[in-house]
Amino acid sequence: MLQTIRDRLSGPIIWVVIGLIAVPFAFFGIETFRSGGADPVVVKVGKQNITQSQLDAAYQQRLQRLQQMLGENFRSDMVDPVAFRAGVLNEMVQQTTLQQHGEKRGYVASDGEVLDAIHAIPAFQKDGKFSAELYRQLLAANRMTAARFETQVREGLAQDAIRNGVVGTAFVTPAEAAAAWRLSRQERSFSAVTFKPEAFKSAVTVSDDELKQYFAAHADRYRAPERLKLQYVELALDQLPPAAAPEPAVLKALYDADTKPFSSPEERHARHILIRFGADKQAAKKKAEDLKAKLDGGASFAALAKEYSEDPGSKDAGGDLGAVHKGLMTAAFENALFKLAAGEISAPVETEFGWHIILCESIKPALVKPFEDASVQAELLGSYRRRDAEKRFQDLSEKMEQTAFENPSSLDATAKVINAKVQTTDWITRTAGTGIASTPAVLTAAFAPEVIKDGDNSKPITLPDNRVVVIRKAEYEPDRNRTLDEVKDAARSDLTLEKEQAAAADKAQALLKSLQEGATLSSQAQGLETQSPGLVRRDATGIDRKLLDAVFRLARPAAGKSTFGIVTLDGGAVAVVALDTVKDGTPDDADPAYKQQAVQLKDALAGAEFAGFRSDVEKSVGVKHLLSKPEAAAEAPAK
Repeated sequence: MLQTIRDRLSGPIIWVVIGLIAVPFAFFGIETFRSGGADPVVVKVGKQNITQSQLDAAYQQRLQRLQQMLGENFRSDMVDPVAFRAGVLNEMVQQTTLQQHGEKRGYVASDGEVLDAIHAIPAFQKDGKFSAELYRQLLAANRMTAARFETQVREGLAQDAIRNGVVGTAFVTPAEAAAAWRLSRQERSFSAVTFKPEAFKSAVTVSDDELKQYFAAHADRYRAPERLKLQYVELALDQLPPAAAPEPAVLKALYDADTKPFSSPEERHARHILIRFGADKQAAKKKAEDLKAKLDGGASFAALAKEYSEDPGSKDAGGDLGAVHKGLMTAAFENALFKLAAGEISAPVETEFGWHIILCESIKPALVKPFEDASVQAELLGSYRRRDAEKRFQDLSEKMEQTAFENPSSLDATAKVINAKVQTTDWITRTAGTGIASTPAVLTAAFAPEVIKDGDNSKPITLPDNRVVVIRKAEYEPDRNRTLDEVKDAARSDLTLEKEQAAAADKAQALLKSLQEGATLSSQAQGLETQSPGLVRRDATGIDRKLLDAVFRLARPAAGKSTFGIVTLDGGAVAVVALDTVKDGTPDDADPAYKQQAVQLKDALAGAEFAGFRSDVEKSVGVKHLLSKPEAAAEAPAK
């Protein structure tokens, strides 16, 4: 851990750091089993490679984050694996390019900045204050070392500094703000006549010859996609039967080997007053000595700390640092504290941060739970069974890999060696599957040449939640042209809809021509579906978005005139629009909404500038995609 983190200071929170702690830090569980072969490079970013396994891990992390956020509301069909994978890869490329740019330009976060950022993360706080114990527990629970986490925080802060250096330069002039307000608050009145395809249903017929010609021209639209069924054998850690309870002597040996999980170290409730060195170290020491004299004379420690302490993290709490145990503070501070008796106050103690006066309020002795404690017995048994299951999982994983390789034409031997059954999936395609085939890693392996063409077993595939599968082809159908008889109903429905939409468009074009030649909408719209909502803004609700967008794209009409246009709506309906009046918004510097919009406009410009900057950085660093877009979209057990 950073030396400075032991001084328990606080500081501003950084969004990058929140992101690091808000999601799983990395894959956890059994990660030692890996299938053989090289780890292919997906993208080369400057001097660094983003590999398939890194992309897979990032994909799974973000997917887990989404699942945790949505909880029971999460459904697998919410996520398009291809698009989700592309987004994760793009994020990784952006982070890597910014990191390299920062290293080249000398962007480095100081220890103090890292300290402040970590202290400010709510997940590491207890009762509103940083808890080193909670910090260690959360890192340990996610199998993250303090050094690794602090490195990630440092890199995130450096990237944040780069971003702030760009977005902080954005500005909006008063004229730009006024123009934006006039546009955003602009109101327009219009009338629209809508022609819906279903209104022409009775007038549309489709002959058999037309259907044949239509199908021949659009045969590719009705192709059956390539698909296959998979056989698979699955090994899951949580499905392994638990080991029988061992002899007490085994658990006692585990207990004797490591009592740390059952131990709580000696803790001392401490307060301190910090006087920073400033420009004159000796003057600071004299000030600390004067305060010590006041304390010796009976002054309140908490009162003096609130008045004189220069530690922003504890000053308002009367210098209260909470429970402190060894390994938490700097060495000099810690040595002084643990020499004090309960209620005793130290002389000024020098650390790299200044002079400290330390009060030991109370002492909680170290405690080790005895072996006979029921909670200790339960934890030891759980630990024993976890280790046993992990070892068996590892051994079976290796046997699984070897057997699948030695018997490439069948999964029977592989299933037998791990005492599992050979199972079969439903039909899957390159982009969609259920069960194990909903995992991008399985889809990728399923359509790999060695499986789909050679008919061999796949290499073991690592899935989330400590699972491993080996797959092979069960049934396969290449993509093919369907016959007209197979898709006759769908093709007839599509052609009928197209003809109905064409009829609606013809009617709309005829009306538009009449209006442009001088006819009035009221005289031409008798019996037609018409709407005239009056003055509306571009953010109005209850009006078709495409229609509203078309209204605000039309040119401003001359006085007493109208401007006409036509727009195709969702579902093929066609609307003819008559724009009658345009009323601009009026800027008002005193309006809070006006000021807020200026801020939002500045933020939007800042985002655009940063996007351009990031694009230039990527060009400078050099980004080379080593997979084509389709491959990159489907080439990972997690993207």
